[in-house]
Amino acid sequence: MTDQPAPQPSGPARFTAQNKSTHERLSTNTVGLVALSDFRKRRAEVLEQQEREAREAALAARTSATSTPDRSLTATPNNASADSSEAERQRAKKKKRTKALVSFGGDEEEEEDSSGSQLTAARGLQKKEKVKESDDKDDGEANRAGATGTESSSGDDREKRPAKVAVNTSVGIVPRALTKAALRREAAEREALRKEFLLLQAAVKATEIAIPFVFYDGTNIPGGVVRVKKGDFVWLFLDKSRKVGAQLGVGADKSANARRDWARVSVDDLLLVRGTMIIPHHYDFYFFIINKTVGPGNKRLFDYSAEAPSTGSGHAGADAAGTINRAPPPLSELEGASDDPTFTKVVDRRWFQRNKHIYPANVWQEFDPEKDYSKEIRRDPGGNALFFSK
Repeated sequence: MTDQPAPQPSGPARFTAQNKSTHERLSTNTVGLVALSDFRKRRAEVLEQQEREAREAALAARTSATSTPDRSLTATPNNASADSSEAERQRAKKKKRTKALVSFGGDEEEEEDSSGSQLTAARGLQKKEKVKESDDKDDGEANRAGATGTESSSGDDREKRPAKVAVNTSVGIVPRALTKAALRREAAEREALRKEFLLLQAAVKATEIAIPFVFYDGTNIPGGVVRVKKGDFVWLFLDKSRKVGAQLGVGADKSANARRDWARVSVDDLLLVRGTMIIPHHYDFYFFIINKTVGPGNKRLFDYSAEAPSTGSGHAGADAAGTINRAPPPLSELEGASDDPTFTKVVDRRWFQRNKHIYPANVWQEFDPEKDYSKEIRRDPGGNALFFSK
C-alpha cells in the first residue's frame, strides 16, 4: 500500500482573511463611548468593514483557486473527505465569529446567516438610530460602554440637571427697596402721625361736657348738673357731685346735720350708676366715648362725640400763643346738658349693700369691659327675664 501524501494545512489562510474578530474590533473601537447611539453607530461601521474584508478575502481566494490545480481531481477518497471535513470546520468557525456580537444595554443579539443579510441589517439599524437620535438625547440617561461591555463611571456627570427656576411673572407689585433714606422718611411720617393723634386726643379729652344726675336712696333726689371734661375719671365726677349734695343740703328732711354728713362722705362711699351699670372709679369718660361702649338694650353708656371741637367752641383753652385763656361756655351750652338726669344716679355704697336684693338695686351690675351687653337680656336674681328687657 503506497504512502498517502500529507494533508495540506487547514483552510483559514485560503478561504478567510487573517483579520480580527468582530468582538475584538468592537472592544478596540468602543473604548470610552458614553452614549448608546455612538456605540450602535460604531458597531454598524465595524460590521460593514468586516463584511467588506470578507468579500475581498473571498475574491482573493477565488482568484488563487483558478491559478492552482484543483486538488479534488487528483486527491484520493481519503484526502477528499479530509478536505471536505476541514472546509466544514472552517465554515462553522466563520459562522461563530459572525455571531459573536457584543450585547449592549439589553439589546438582543443579531444573528446573520450570510454577509449580505448582515450588511442589510447594519444599514437598517443606522437608519433607525438617526430617527431615535433626538429621543435618546432627551432621555439624558445613556448606558455606559467599556472594553468588556461594562458600565463606565465617567457617565455620572451626564445626569440631567434640574431646570432653572423661572421668575414669577404673575406678581404685579414689586416691593420697593428699603434704603436708609426711605426708612428715615417713613419713621418721620410715623412720628408726625403719632404727634398729630396725641394732639387730637388731648383736644378731645380737654373738651367739657355736662352730666345731669340725681341722688338715689330708693327715690330720685334732684342733684343738678356737673361740669367735667371727657378725659376726667369717674371718681372726680363723684367728688364734684358730693360737693353739690352738700351745697343743696340733700337729705335735710331726714337729718338735721345733712351738710355735716356730706362732709364726712368720701368718694369711695359713693357709686356711679349709669342706667343699670355700676361704673368703677378708675375709668375715665374718654374710654367709653372713644370705644362707643354700649350697655344693656344696645344703648351707649356715654353718648358724647369723639371728634375734636372746632376753634372757639365749648371748652376752655388758650390761643395759638398759649397766653390768653378763653372764658368757659355756659353750663347749658355744653354737650349733654339736656340729657335725662335719672339715667345717671349717685348712690351711697352703704345703702346699696343694705338694699342690693331689692329692685332696682338687684339688677345693677358692675361694668366688665370684656363682656358684650348689646344683646343681653336683663334677669332678676331668680333667672326670670324682666318685662322691660327689650
